Amino acid sequence: MIGFVFPGQGSQYVDMAKDLYDGSEKAKYFFKSSKKVLGFDIKDILFSGPEDILKESKNAQVAILMHSIICFELLKEKGLNPDCVAGHSLGEYSALYAAGVFSFDDVLHIVRFRGELMSEAGKKSSGAMCAIIGLNTTAVKEIIDEVDNVIIANYNSPAQTVISGNKEAVEIASARALKAGAKRVIKLQVSGAFHSPLMQSAFEKFGKVLTKFKFNTPNVPITLNVTGALTRDVNQIEDALKKQIVSPVRWVECVTAMKEYGVSRFVEVGPGKVLKGLIKRTLPDVEITNVEKLEDID
Repeated sequence: MIGFVFPGQGSQYVDMAKDLYDGSEKAKYFFKSSKKVLGFDIKDILFSGPEDILKESKNAQVAILMHSIICFELLKEKGLNPDCVAGHSLGEYSALYAAGVFSFDDVLHIVRFRGELMSEAGKKSSGAMCAIIGLNTTAVKEIIDEVDNVIIANYNSPAQTVISGNKEAVEIASARALKAGAKRVIKLQVSGAFHSPLMQSAFEKFGKVLTKFKFNTPNVPITLNVTGALTRDVNQIEDALKKQIVSPVRWVECVTAMKEYGVSRFVEVGPGKVLKGLIKRTLPDVEITNVEKLEDID
């Protein structure tokens, strides 16, 4: 079985998807369609930046979504289809598109609004996120239990955990993690404390917005960030999406559930190779490839 996985925010980079646009009529079609939906041309930001503008949630999330969708459509054109899907945080929306839950126009509207709300929430609070590498989850939990206003945001792999919360609290917890034996602490290039209570204002507004969109039954199972379990239940999907902004991403559980479902080959669809590394560290015996450029598809 093949499982498609889609990257989240932080995977963006200036000049992303340009080779897809230059070499594919289908990519040009999707960018043209996105301009009609968004009211502006997102490819200008993707191709030219600057980086500070691209990494803003309202831009980065649409940029990654577009890149991932185009790669997915080109793979589908080549006859490669997934048996199940999952996405890391923002990537869950790319996965939902791939599973047929949302139309292109709807997922673009949803993600743009999600990004705007998260950018807005990030400006209201002094939030930050850091990846703790080389320390097991139990040790990280013990550290943050002693620091207020910081939580675990992503269970990325057995030896990589992302913490999120108040900027000063994250700095304190990060320093303690290094003292406890973490190999590295990496500050993430995001504009807020995602998957933490500091996203509460975005969570409340976003939940109301989601009710306005049609959720189709997925044509393949999707593994949800909030539960770490596969489902084709539309009500479960909608409920999980509402909670996702303020809930941890259970990525280890997601990919483990996919393997237990029968997936032996993972394909990371979209910019970067972050998920490839995380999955390799979680499931060392599975095959995983990355598709982000035209040459990867051909």
